[in-house]
Amino acid sequence: MNHIYLERHDTDKNLHRFYQMFVTPGIFGDWSLVREWGRVGSPGTVRKDWFCCEEDALAAENKLVANKGKKGYQPKPSK
Repeated sequence: MNHIYLERHDTDKNLHRFYQMFVTPGIFGDWSLVREWGRVGSPGTVRKDWFCCEEDALAAENKLVANKGKKGYQPKPSK
């Protein structure tokens, strides 16, 4: 399981956000992309998206990482 943890900070706007995700297998041969986001230090919102194969889930994860990078999120050590 590859866990990705990103943070974005803008002290002028009091913006301190995190975004984390990982791909994990389901019990029926499917795969899920689990995402959590919110303010650093607070519990976040969790969402699971299901895919028929691991490759599709990893492709969706890579696309999200690229999109978050464009918005200023930077990788941080995982919690």
